[in-house]
Amino acid sequence: MPSLIDLRRRIRSVKNTQQITKAMKMVSAAKLRRAQDRVISARPYAASLREMLSSVTAAVAGIEGVKEHPLLARRKEERVLLLLLTSDRGLAGAFNSNLIRAAQQFLDERPGISVHIEALGRKGRDYFRRRHGATSDQFLGIFNKTLYSDAVAVAGSVVSRYQAAETDAAYLLFNEFRSVLSQKLTLTRLLPLELRQESDSVEYIFEQPPQQLLGVLLPRYVEIQIYQAVLESSAAEHAARMTAMEAATNNAVDVIDRLTLHMNRVRQASITKEIIEIVSGAAALE
Repeated sequence: MPSLIDLRRRIRSVKNTQQITKAMKMVSAAKLRRAQDRVISARPYAASLREMLSSVTAAVAGIEGVKEHPLLARRKEERVLLLLLTSDRGLAGAFNSNLIRAAQQFLDERPGISVHIEALGRKGRDYFRRRHGATSDQFLGIFNKTLYSDAVAVAGSVVSRYQAAETDAAYLLFNEFRSVLSQKLTLTRLLPLELRQESDSVEYIFEQPPQQLLGVLLPRYVEIQIYQAVLESSAAEHAARMTAMEAATNNAVDVIDRLTLHMNRVRQASITKEIIEIVSGAAALE
């Protein structure tokens, strides 16, 4: 049975941990508010760009040579690139484990296909480097600032690989932010892009040739897809960490209550034992 000193030491340790988890929850809550604002602000732009690209692709659907664009070229998937967006730190519940499990399932579903995982986050990098040794440190730390320039760098690398036929398809795996308690695991294909044939009821007048606009919009669309995924993943990470730290803080309260109750019982038993010894000694002297 633990002594009173051991129980007091354990209670003090749990209280210190409780203070840390409570502070981390408050920090994540503040970061989540800013990250959520960025996500909400970026979604209309991504939707507008998607609508604009749909209009342009509908306008050039019948033009010969459009489907020969390097980003629209379709090849048999023998070499696949997977962009995996995990966090750089842990203590976020099942945020990273769900992503890593989905990435591992992505590999298992493609036997005989060369899959290169580019991890945007240390947790995914460390996991797959230990098991496959095929990840790099090229895009680590982009979640610290969530800058658009970082998304441009990632998109440039993906586009250049695809244009050089170093990869036949590129996929993006991330957590989409829904709410503080809900994140959706999302797997989307970046390349090759699909041209939508349907057009809107509004007829647009293009100042530049539609095929020229398409050549500009396609790389920009890849950049926006990656940047939107980074923002979504950053907000989802802070939400998951805030929820996990809140649960840890509440669990610490329960642990402290149980330890305090056990300590009081041990102290009461010790006092009762001392009283019995004193009474027994006094009775023996009579």
